[in-house]
Amino acid sequence: MAGILGVAAGEPYPGAVEGHFALKDFRFASGEVLPELVLGYTTLGSPQRDDQGRVTNAVLLLHGTTGTARNWFLPGMAAHLYGPGQPLDSRRYFLIIPDGIGMGRSAKPSDGLRAKFPRYGYGDMVNATWRLVTEGLHVAHLHAVIGTSMGGMHTWLLAETHPDFMDGAVALASSPTPVSGRNMLWRQVIIAAIRDSEDWQGGNYTTPPASFVRTWPLFAVMTDSATHLQSQAPTRAAAQQYYHALADAARMLDANDILYRFEASADYHPERNLENIRVPFLAINFEDDLLNPVELDALSGALTRMPHGELRMLAPVPSLGHQNLGQAAAWGPIVAEFLERLPNHP
Repeated sequence: MAGILGVAAGEPYPGAVEGHFALKDFRFASGEVLPELVLGYTTLGSPQRDDQGRVTNAVLLLHGTTGTARNWFLPGMAAHLYGPGQPLDSRRYFLIIPDGIGMGRSAKPSDGLRAKFPRYGYGDMVNATWRLVTEGLHVAHLHAVIGTSMGGMHTWLLAETHPDFMDGAVALASSPTPVSGRNMLWRQVIIAAIRDSEDWQGGNYTTPPASFVRTWPLFAVMTDSATHLQSQAPTRAAAQQYYHALADAARMLDANDILYRFEASADYHPERNLENIRVPFLAINFEDDLLNPVELDALSGALTRMPHGELRMLAPVPSLGHQNLGQAAAWGPIVAEFLERLPNHP
């Protein structure tokens, strides 16, 4: 059972509407059941319907591991995406932007259950998102799914598990391969800094675990570019000061929420069934992205297993490494051109 809990005007962008959707007795892949799983979401634009009343212009936007729906309204995104004539013109598309399980307005450990919150994986997150769209918003078919980082990984999964649910898909800064190698090593450092810390106290801490606070700046090291980090910390003293600023910022995060987010990718392995993806699929990655390194060439072989897969490797100048995903000026025109080529274009 599921139900819309209420919708109210949202603040992140003019015309945006925020709402919450509740799934009753949501069963996770682990077998655990949450009596009520609440998902927060934002919509922008209005649905267009065909003669049968079916929505024809819906586009689902999915955010990354440390983000929420609000990331899609940061200046680097909103200024280049939703205005008249822009790639995701809100007069043309009905944009659906959910908060993933464990993030933002959606149910998460820090809401009260802490480490008793059910263990969730990417499969659970994709399932909940699909149910939000189909059961909560009554959209039976999407024109496109567009995801960044973790949202890109969810795009691979959604296109694979629901291959007729969309006309096309765009995955940015992601790969269909399991999280391993360097990408898993740095994540494990963050995970261990929380889970193995004595002051984590099994999730019942009163202040963020000190080892987590000290380790969190590694996130910036892995997701930013060398050139941008150099500009932020051009001297030894500036780098030390920047480190402390990043560590202080970690005190504002909830360690349990972060732990769950980083462990959720354990079930991610769309590489096994890529042949299921039948719709046009565009992968956009960045040449200096340490999380999806070009040296591993994880995409070229994967895309050949899909009838309509294509890859664009970008090298924006200046670059933000993995965080180029937040600079829509670099990739928005490519997405716009891709959307124009899809069937049933609004």
